[in-house]
Amino acid sequence: MKSIIGRKIGMTEVFAADGTMYPVTVVEVLPNVVVAKKTTEKDGYEALVVGYEDKAERKANKAEKGIFAKAGVTPKQGLYELKGDEIFSKNVGESFGAELFTAGEVIDVIGHNKGHGYSGTIKKYHHHIGPKGHGSGYHRQIGSLANNGRDNNRVIPGKKMSGHWGPEQVTVQNVTVIESNQEKGYILVKGGLPGPKRAIVMLRSPIRAQFRKPVVKALVDLTAAEQKGE
Repeated sequence: MKSIIGRKIGMTEVFAADGTMYPVTVVEVLPNVVVAKKTTEKDGYEALVVGYEDKAERKANKAEKGIFAKAGVTPKQGLYELKGDEIFSKNVGESFGAELFTAGEVIDVIGHNKGHGYSGTIKKYHHHIGPKGHGSGYHRQIGSLANNGRDNNRVIPGKKMSGHWGPEQVTVQNVTVIESNQEKGYILVKGGLPGPKRAIVMLRSPIRAQFRKPVVKALVDLTAAEQKGE
């Protein structure tokens, strides 16, 4: 198992040697710098705490400066926990990047969707709209909050009402890595990924690999041919 932090840049398309077009999401993968290690003896589990993307020294507060100074690294924009046997051997101060995944691998991608802000029940839960006649005083309201004679002094928890909708954590399973470029620091993933542009995403080994779809071998071969300039 392995995982890495990246930033979703946007979507584009790549063409194989035979002219086949593949929609891909570009994930920027800057060096993931190990800031600390969680161990079973001290924390009850094993994980790496990595920092992603450099941060100006003047923008880091005193607590953050202490954390990064202890690790001997420059301040980072964010700290994230990553799990995986293949990356736990990394020591504090070391880094890893796009070379962790190769073309043809199947991975899971975790991110947060865009969300819908404050939404009504018709949009959020697909409730029925009221009569549209001008004489009607009810169009898109929430409707009755009565509890059918039970606990009429309160609204029962779980009642579907208007409110904030998202963003929520979403996991896209079993997507294929089309290309991994360590020099330029990006990974191309087939299809769409959750979140808006420049959203932080986590790429990890699939947890349901035994149920994953078979990887199209021709796709990997064509990508290798493109890299060689054929």
